[in-house]
Amino acid sequence: MRTIDLSTLSRSAIGFENLARILQAQRVEQQPSYPPYNIELVTADQYRISMAVAGFDRSELDVEVEGDTLKISGCKQKIEQTSTYLHRGIATRDFEHRFKLADMVNVVSSSLDNGLLNISLVRVIPDALKPRKIAIGGVEDNLRVLERKAA
Repeated sequence: MRTIDLSTLSRSAIGFENLARILQAQRVEQQPSYPPYNIELVTADQYRISMAVAGFDRSELDVEVEGDTLKISGCKQKIEQTSTYLHRGIATRDFEHRFKLADMVNVVSSSLDNGLLNISLVRVIPDALKPRKIAIGGVEDNLRVLERKAA
């Protein structure tokens, strides 16, 4: 079951046209599984992406934000192989991951610690978009507001 019917959404929601485009792109573009990663909700507005990049040096990793896309890539420097491996379980191949960011999500920092690349993200909601209480007045209050606007 890979198809999603968005017709019911278009009847009751306004301004979610991008959602259909994003869902369509996710279906077509399969995300690679190497290297493994976690996406963690730290608080209500903070996220962390942790990616296992064992064997990569800081200079071989690149974290870049372009528009609404976070791109994480690793390019292993080729060195002459002097060892003979009986088993090679630590992969050293190049990779590239792309993450789609929501409009108000910003990348704050990245760090490499013990083979884990950690990227911190935060959702910043402008004051104009935060919920606000509207006082419920009577007819007299509405008349005063209209009189002020007319003057």
